[in-house]
Amino acid sequence: MIFDLLRRALRRAPRIVDQPRLRVHPVKDHGIRREQISRCALRTTDALHAAGFEAFVVGGAVRDLLVGRPPKDFDVATNATPEEVRRVIRRSRIIGRRFQIVHALCGEDVVEVSTFRALQSDAADDDQAADEHGRLIRDNVFGTQEEDALRRDFTANALFYDPRREEVWDYFDGVGDIRARRLRMIGDPGRRYREDPVRMLRAVRFAAKLGFRIDEAARGPIKELADLLSNVPSARLFDEMLKLLLSGHSVECLRQLRAEGLHHGLLPLLDVVLDEPEGERFVTLALGTTDQRVAADKPVSPAFLFATLLWHEVRASAARIEAAGESAMAALYQAMDEVLDAQKEKLAIPRRYDAVMKEIWGLQPRFVQRGGQRPYRLLEHPRYRAAWDFLVLRAQAGEIEPELARWWEDFESGDEDQRAALLVADERPKRKRRRGGRRRRPGEGDAGDTGSIGGAGEDPA
Repeated sequence: MIFDLLRRALRRAPRIVDQPRLRVHPVKDHGIRREQISRCALRTTDALHAAGFEAFVVGGAVRDLLVGRPPKDFDVATNATPEEVRRVIRRSRIIGRRFQIVHALCGEDVVEVSTFRALQSDAADDDQAADEHGRLIRDNVFGTQEEDALRRDFTANALFYDPRREEVWDYFDGVGDIRARRLRMIGDPGRRYREDPVRMLRAVRFAAKLGFRIDEAARGPIKELADLLSNVPSARLFDEMLKLLLSGHSVECLRQLRAEGLHHGLLPLLDVVLDEPEGERFVTLALGTTDQRVAADKPVSPAFLFATLLWHEVRASAARIEAAGESAMAALYQAMDEVLDAQKEKLAIPRRYDAVMKEIWGLQPRFVQRGGQRPYRLLEHPRYRAAWDFLVLRAQAGEIEPELARWWEDFESGDEDQRAALLVADERPKRKRRRGGRRRRPGEGDAGDTGSIGGAGEDPA
């Protein structure tokens, strides 16, 4: 009886995966055929094999094929050095400083080729290899295939596919974990998260994307170590956050981020939004629309996505500034700068997105202006379509009346007579321009006041 209880407890206890033991799965066990690999990846592995090197398709491509998903891209790992790969693959280039990899080129296709790497066993205790929190800052040592598998994060990502023999080489029972829809960390999870805190975000993204559950051993330290994300360079955090938001499962990713306590600090202004029913509804709609576009293989604009995520904080800041006596549009533009500056302290949203986000936000008050020539001029604006999509989200979230979005849809699709009939008559006298008044900023409107950003009522020309 006691032994049965002990056996069951051991089965339930989280396992720490740290001892590699190679198992080679033949094609009859896994079903991945050579024809499922991209032409460029096959050309790359075949050329390396012909030159006497080992070469495998690795990581996410093998994982996705095993779960029945078409891989987004194919990476190759080899025992050839970057210089040797460059000599074998004629159309290729070496990139990278910290750790060199090779891009093999086949027309417009690019395959990333990396040399097997070793995870320095004492790196987290080496002052030169890790920072004071244990995050690796030097990890660029060539190694064996087994060492390369050991340094990867999750068992599902540590698989190697040999296109010649159609075999999957598996050191940590990653195939079994994929079949069990389980996400397990290789090595001690606490140590691995300290080496690279971004692995906590990757755990959430993979679990949401693949429909896996995070193994208890991998999940346990996350809440305790979440603050380590503040030590990660903001540009890298942005890249990982963008992958999460464009994964096609952003709603589930965000839900799991909150469940694990990882959302604080990534989008700090979003924390406030998600505590408000109206803000949460708007963000959920925006992410849901993004997921639908990703699923339909339609283009997605990161600038538009971040504009939706930060919009309610912009609105709140603008209302506060306007209440202090500033005009509506001046308050809106001050709020834009304030919110973006605060956000960049944690997440390095590239400046090339700032202008797009500001245009989308700045055009919102102009949608309530439906008289005179203003609607015609707004239709000609290069950012009109993105701004109108944004307006539709606001209407769906209940922030503005749906009739406003429908009016613009009718106006855009109507002929000349129909548009003229839709115009709203001016009801308010134009304001006289004050001498020496403040110079209008770009996008603040064509003439006169543009009204508040709430969009609830008319603001005629």
